[in-house]
Amino acid sequence: MSRLISVKQIESTSKVPEAEHKIQPRSFSGFYRRVRITGGVVLFALYFGVAWLDWGGRQAVLWDLSAKKFHIFSATFWPEDLVLLSGILLICAFGLFFLTVLAGRVWCGYACPQSVWTWVFLWAERVAEGDRSKRIKLDAAPLSVKKIVRRGSKHGLWLLISLLTAITFVGYFTPIRDLVGDLFTLEASGWALFWVLFFTAATYLNAGWLREKVCFHMCPYGRFQSSMVDADSVVISYDAERGEPRGSRRKDAVPASAELGDCIDCQQCVQVCPTGIDIRDGLQMECIGCAACIDACDSIMDKMGYARGLVRYVSERELGGGTANLFRPRLLGYFAFLVLMIALFAWGVASRLLITLDVERDRVCIGIPMRERSKTAIC
Repeated sequence: MSRLISVKQIESTSKVPEAEHKIQPRSFSGFYRRVRITGGVVLFALYFGVAWLDWGGRQAVLWDLSAKKFHIFSATFWPEDLVLLSGILLICAFGLFFLTVLAGRVWCGYACPQSVWTWVFLWAERVAEGDRSKRIKLDAAPLSVKKIVRRGSKHGLWLLISLLTAITFVGYFTPIRDLVGDLFTLEASGWALFWVLFFTAATYLNAGWLREKVCFHMCPYGRFQSSMVDADSVVISYDAERGEPRGSRRKDAVPASAELGDCIDCQQCVQVCPTGIDIRDGLQMECIGCAACIDACDSIMDKMGYARGLVRYVSERELGGGTANLFRPRLLGYFAFLVLMIALFAWGVASRLLITLDVERDRVCIGIPMRERSKTAIC
């Protein structure tokens, strides 16, 4: 009997890991990790690179609040164009709805800034303090020079990443070349310095200290996914029919002879999870859909000589022996509305009226008759 928990029970069965147990994800490798790294590199290249591009003698993307102009490559938007912002928000909202119905929290696992920056901070933590077992030992070790150096290195890397992130972010609102120059020469304005420090602190706090707590307590997305995901949504699931009863065994043991399922209860899927959940308990609010558990489980299945897919992307209907229905009304409705909003937004951008107005100041001649002004050089 399948143990996949119904999507309607997500919130009632989810259990946030206890606060006193610090989540220490271990390193792993696999297909989905490579996909996530590739996507993260592309997103980082766009975020940090676009701010430095020039376009027609100015910064390619610049939201100049003081001049009330928003430059996006060749297009310039004015306050009167803010109605288009509603279109962008609707496109983002229904795009998120469409992805959630189709494949659960795939946005959270692969493209959400909180997740992407958290993975980068975890990488920095591994560089400075080592993998999971070493970090756990370091936490339990008494204060020493070695511990101070390792912890200092980690926080130094975190602050460096946070500072670069903040400078780039502020650089989208003020010319980034001038901003960087002013920061190095200590000539930056008070407001520029304030926002750089503010976003440095926010990045350091969110990705370094809060991490999964942002997903648990601050992000509303995980809480309303239960109303979005249905039995045909492709989500990360544990195949209990195949895996149970779980238990340890020799590498060369045949599960059937030991009356065991394919799950060897190695806990690898739990140890690699950035939110610390056990996917074998079913779909949970805290699952961000990063597929780390899939990579970890597949590597164990390879070592044991079993087929991959004990934990995989699959719909509840397919896991129960049925066939997933891709063309269902709600999914098609979201897709149709998404296409419509994109088309309307494109039409709105293309059809907006642009007026160029050149104003030249003229001298005001007081006390000189109109017929004589043209003869007068100076008024």
